[in-house]
Amino acid sequence: MAVTKDLTDDLRLAHLMADDADSLTMSRFKAHDLRSSSKPDNTPVTEADTAVEESIRRTLARTRPRDAIHGEEFSDTGSSSRRWIIDPIDGTKNYLRGVPVWATLIALEVDGRIAASVVSAPALNRRWWATEGGGAYTGRSILNATEMRVSKVADVADSSLSYSDIAEWVETGRGQGFIDLMRDSWRTRAYGDFWSYMLVAEGSVDVACEPDLELYDMAALDVIVREAGGRFTNLDGVDGVQGPGALATNGLLHDAVLRYVGSQPTA
Repeated sequence: MAVTKDLTDDLRLAHLMADDADSLTMSRFKAHDLRSSSKPDNTPVTEADTAVEESIRRTLARTRPRDAIHGEEFSDTGSSSRRWIIDPIDGTKNYLRGVPVWATLIALEVDGRIAASVVSAPALNRRWWATEGGGAYTGRSILNATEMRVSKVADVADSSLSYSDIAEWVETGRGQGFIDLMRDSWRTRAYGDFWSYMLVAEGSVDVACEPDLELYDMAALDVIVREAGGRFTNLDGVDGVQGPGALATNGLLHDAVLRYVGSQPTA
C-alpha cells in the first residue's frame, strides 16, 4: 500500500487519535446516563462529542504544537499552513438514538488543501482513510487495508444516490432539482452523513450530496473520495470543501448531477 512519504507520520497519528476516539465513543454509546444538550443552532452535543475533541486537541498540542486546529465543539486555535479539522462525532443524532451510523472525522489540511484524513465508525466496525497521492483505503488498520475505487456508472438513470434529509434541500431552495434527481436515478437511499460519501469511495453508491454542511462535516470526506478516483465539489461545481453544500460522485456523473442541484449552470 502506497502512502505519500511526507504524510506517513501524520496518517499514523490520525489513526492513533481515531483509536482513542473510538474507545471514548463506544464506552458511552447507548449509555443510559449519557448527557446531552442543545447548541445555539439547536443541534445536539453529547459529553462524548466534547470528550473526543478534547482528547484529539490534547494529543495535537503534545505532538503537533505548531499546527492549527478547527473543530466543531471548541474555538479555533493556532495559525499555520497546516490545520487539523475535527468532527468528534458526525451523526450525533444517530449516536443519541442508538443508531450505529456515526463516525469521528479527522482531516489534515496543508496549504489550503485537504491532504490526509481518517474516518472511523467503530459501531459499524469500519474505518476509511487516504493521503493525497497515496490512495484511499478501508480496513481496521494501516496494516489491514483494502484499496477503494469508485464505480464506473456513467448515466444518472443507472445511478445509486445517497442523501440525508429532503427537508434541507427544500429549505435551501434546491428542492425541485433534488426531487428531479431522485426521480431520474435508478435507486435512492438515505444512508446519510459521512457514510454516503464513504459508499461513493467504495463504489457501492455513485452519488452523494447535501445542501448545507460545515467545514468539519466535509474535510475528511474530500480527500478519500478524490483518492478513490471520484470528485468532490460544492454545489456550484467548485472543487474543495468551502460550500455551499457538497457533491461527491464517481466523476463520470458529476456534471450531469450538477445540472440538477447546482445553483449555477454548468458547461
